[in-house]
Amino acid sequence: MAKRFFTEWDIEEMVARGEMTLQMGDEVVLTELAYEKAGRLGMRLVQAHQLPPAAPVRPYLAQDTSSSCQACREAQPADDSTLRQRIRDAVAARLGNLVDPALLETIITRVLNNVGMK
Repeated sequence: MAKRFFTEWDIEEMVARGEMTLQMGDEVVLTELAYEKAGRLGMRLVQAHQLPPAAPVRPYLAQDTSSSCQACREAQPADDSTLRQRIRDAVAARLGNLVDPALLETIITRVLNNVGMK
């Protein structure tokens, strides 16, 4: 089946015609702006899943990072400072001194917080 692409403009036109529901499926593709516009205009997107159309699936964020996860415990360094240093060393090996150290620390902290490792 052919895919149908919807842009921000398409969503505006549909709402102007009074169409406030769009049935989502494998054949329907919304641009990111179209998805945002539909939300702002109150259009209901009926879909089988809850991910935005262009959202990446990141299962590593949903994985168990608690102490009960044996594989996670074994893969994690002994402490936060060791992990941070390993990341700094890897970035330095790849990019040299092209990265601002304060920015790198901010990025490391944000990533570790997002994956549940403070």
